[in-house]
Amino acid sequence: MFGLWKPRVLGAWRMPATGPAILAVNHSHNIDGPMVMGVAPRPTHFLIKKEAFVGPLGAFLSGIGQLKVDRASADRAAIGQALGVLENGGVLGIFPEGTRGEGDFASLRAGLAYFAVRSGAPIVPVAVLGSSDRPGRLVKGLPPLRSRVDVVFGDPFEAGDGSGRRTRRALDEATERIQKQLTSHLENARRLTGR
Repeated sequence: MFGLWKPRVLGAWRMPATGPAILAVNHSHNIDGPMVMGVAPRPTHFLIKKEAFVGPLGAFLSGIGQLKVDRASADRAAIGQALGVLENGGVLGIFPEGTRGEGDFASLRAGLAYFAVRSGAPIVPVAVLGSSDRPGRLVKGLPPLRSRVDVVFGDPFEAGDGSGRRTRRALDEATERIQKQLTSHLENARRLTGR
């Protein structure tokens, strides 16, 4: 990432040095996940759509510990693998919106709340800014080479209410709390970076 672009990483010290953690990353460009993997202070295992696991790329993604998920159903294998990462004290990366979009955390899926409440792992909000500002001249699907991409890590927070409840209502309430935290972090990151 540092060879192709100029990432500016802010707040990486906020990420817990040990123990389980969940990175909740906004997603507006296909480079966002690799950028976070490349600059995060700890190895990160992202949940990635199964459609990306084709040919040599699929072998590469599996080889570096990324998790294949079927977004069309409740993928029990992927859920088990993701919980295993957290149980072993690892870092799980999630795009809480479920797919690439505006990257504004406007509509979250319930997966992030489920993993956070079930595991008790803190959520670290991560804003990637500048990856989708303009297309590159050589490769339209990537940001321009040597352009600046900001990656801003926020303060870790707990998603649950402390009760330990895992009901549908508890997950819905956790999703609301998460959305407020992520939206606030994104606003702060934009203010901090001037984007």
